[in-house]
Amino acid sequence: MNYTIRKAVSTDVDAIFRLIKELAIFENEENAVVITPEDLRRDGFGAVPKFHCFIAEASEEAKVGSTKQVFGIALVYMRYSTWKGEVLHLEDLIVSEKARGKGIGGALLQKVIEYGNDLGVKRIGWEVLDWNTPAIEFYEHIGADVKRDWHVVQLDEQGIGNYLAKK
Repeated sequence: MNYTIRKAVSTDVDAIFRLIKELAIFENEENAVVITPEDLRRDGFGAVPKFHCFIAEASEEAKVGSTKQVFGIALVYMRYSTWKGEVLHLEDLIVSEKARGKGIGGALLQKVIEYGNDLGVKRIGWEVLDWNTPAIEFYEHIGADVKRDWHVVQLDEQGIGNYLAKK
């Protein structure tokens, strides 16, 4: 498969959203996606973007007509570490099931690492589900430190409301 990695533009939002939904299905969380394409367009492609996204797209000779074939995305945003300073967070690296095993995930991750390096960040971080063995093995293979002794902690919108209602 011939593909290119490039920075996403606002016209890519529908493809980005499709891949987000595909990931949610893969993770058995299809109903958890509440974001809309309009949210993505506003938050990622407005005057002050809240995230940056890279896409893997079929190269020109692999396209059918004028339809884009986006097979993967990597969505990132900046964070601040009290120990390190500016860090880059990789929210999701998604490769469509039909395109896995072709090097697209590695190429997207390389683009994220290059982007973080260009920004001068002190760390790039992301999460991986404990049952996603192929991803864990891939991340360890490239030298990433998979922190098995850390737990992800989240307070969702309902939890926030419940907490504040008790105060």
